[in-house]
Amino acid sequence: MSLAPRLLEALATVQDPELRRPITELGMVESAVLADGTAHVKVLLTIAACPMRSTIEADVSAALAALPEVTEVKLELGVMSPAQRAELRESLKSRSIPFSDPSSLTRVIGIASGKGGVGKSSLTANLACAMAADGLRVGLIDADVHGFSIPGLLGIPNAQPTRVDEMILPPVAHGVKVISIGMFVPDNKPVIWRGPMLHRALEQFLTDVHFGDLDVLLLDLPPGTGDIAISVSQLLPGSELVVVTTPQAAAAQVAERAGSIAVQTGQKVVGVIENMSWLVLPDGSTMEVFGAGGGAELAKRLELVLGTEVPLLGQVPLDPMLRAGGDAGVPLVLSHPESPAAAQILAMSRALTRRPRGLAGLKLGVTPV
Repeated sequence: MSLAPRLLEALATVQDPELRRPITELGMVESAVLADGTAHVKVLLTIAACPMRSTIEADVSAALAALPEVTEVKLELGVMSPAQRAELRESLKSRSIPFSDPSSLTRVIGIASGKGGVGKSSLTANLACAMAADGLRVGLIDADVHGFSIPGLLGIPNAQPTRVDEMILPPVAHGVKVISIGMFVPDNKPVIWRGPMLHRALEQFLTDVHFGDLDVLLLDLPPGTGDIAISVSQLLPGSELVVVTTPQAAAAQVAERAGSIAVQTGQKVVGVIENMSWLVLPDGSTMEVFGAGGGAELAKRLELVLGTEVPLLGQVPLDPMLRAGGDAGVPLVLSHPESPAAAQILAMSRALTRRPRGLAGLKLGVTPV
């Protein structure tokens, strides 16, 4: 292998669009030679049908062309051998769940609700994009296997994950790495699975999907306290919960059950979100379509049940643009960040990520002298 130092330095700035690591670290640069102002470079793709082929080609060419000593770029794209893919796969992941390791610094937050129709998935998609827009590395698992909707809400309804042998590379939407069972089900067919299969699906998302280093991993949980909620507590014992409700008293009562599961699972409920809190009318007044006070009441009840502080993170008003953004695949926090609903979601996102994780119990690799 021939690698010119200056070319290698430029290529180190090029990231694989799916793995989000420099192509030089991934062993994708087979050769790089500079002769009479021409950069002759060969880059190996992970698979022949790599969906990001054109992106990699453009990024490599741009990085090399930016060097003053390069007047022409001749790029050849090849494909990794099975042995090279196996080496790459082993360097990236193991069969264990990285987010369940006590040393992991990734915040794992499940977004839960007692019942459907409270806007949980829309809020999850917007929270993920808000965190990514703030510069965090964010992953999102659509754990609502029977009612998956995250791909559509993020504008990638037909996205197909890239497979590198047994490893799955999640598509990226708006800076968020996303995986959903909807990416594996053709023609919007229903998923008719029972408990063991649901558990196995979630386990595969956590072991076979390469998310890389994340600051936050969000899970859009199905409503209620069924199999997936139990599996999350078993597979991700350090995960936390945010409970979504509407202001209606009946909805808050049902949502209490979703939060109270933490008594049995040992998880921590880090907050409550009240959605659809009011509607702003043309004259500037507000209408409380679904009543008032459900979010605050839910937070108070959960504090009594769990014996810990459960804050009301925010109240999100009814906003037609929130629905329109979901239909268009561009979340409100990106399309209209100045809107009242987006402002609330952005504030809640920062409240969730602002909490520093302590170092208690972590190995710091420091030896006393």
